[in-house]
Amino acid sequence: MRSLNVSCKIEIFTVINPSEDLQKIETAISNIFPNAKLKIDDISVSSNSKDLHILEKIYEHIHYNNLQKIYQRQLENNLELDTTWFYLNKQAAFIGTIALCEEAEESPLGPIKVVLTSSNIDKIIEWLIIKN
Repeated sequence: MRSLNVSCKIEIFTVINPSEDLQKIETAISNIFPNAKLKIDDISVSSNSKDLHILEKIYEHIHYNNLQKIYQRQLENNLELDTTWFYLNKQAAFIGTIALCEEAEESPLGPIKVVLTSSNIDKIIEWLIIKN
């Protein structure tokens, strides 16, 4: 993963459903974002970071599986001002698989939402999509 000298706020968020085991949610997020420092409250699990390396597994997944166009479309479709986002399937993440969701409903227990905010958001999207 190549480095980028651009400031970016990365937010990771998912709801805790009454039927879910909190430990499994923590595992799901940690499988995809191993260095995420999790914040847990009664209804959600979240993490904030400014370190782009937290996206390393996403970056590798995009390039290893040739998913640049799919992620680019999602990131551009969800772009508003200096922020974009995408959903990941929570159940897939639990078993260590990265699965992009176009709609929140594609993940039956709710998705993991990843929000990227930067004054240079176009550079962030390009960095994530284009491999050098």
